[in-house]
Amino acid sequence: MIGAGAGLSTSAGFVYNGESFEKHFSDFGKKYGFKDMYSGGFYPYEISEEMWAYWSKFIFVNRYMDAPKPVYEQLLSWVKDKDYFVITTNVDHCFQKAGFDKNRLFYTQDDYGLFQCSEPCSDVTYENEEMVRNMVEQQKDMKIPKDLIPKCPKCGKPFTMNLRSQNSMT
Repeated sequence: MIGAGAGLSTSAGFVYNGESFEKHFSDFGKKYGFKDMYSGGFYPYEISEEMWAYWSKFIFVNRYMDAPKPVYEQLLSWVKDKDYFVITTNVDHCFQKAGFDKNRLFYTQDDYGLFQCSEPCSDVTYENEEMVRNMVEQQKDMKIPKDLIPKCPKCGKPFTMNLRSQNSMT
């Protein structure tokens, strides 16, 4: 049994402040005064285009970029031939990206790689990589084009992140 939290991803080089924050989010930090990625996720953006510009970049950096250090790969090398199971609060999927069997993983706080209906109208979640990449590529002046705001295909309501902090978890 492997239990892992944010410290493991931090040791792998994923940090929400300092150089990484400055590289990816200094524009948001200057405009709104927050100094780390975590705080930016709770900021009450006035328009959806700006909120999704922030969140798409946040998800891209923390879910779709590889960890700077091979901590997860090293851990996998220690357990790959064993009967292991991982329970984690991490939502960055570093375990899966490192090659851990997804059927041996339990994410207690859900997944940056999924969107869900903000309603929610169903318990369906949606892979978001293509949507996130499009938002990151097309954002300008800390906004995404309005037509890229992700919406539920079942009811048309806005999507939200699939995170434990949401009141409308599916």
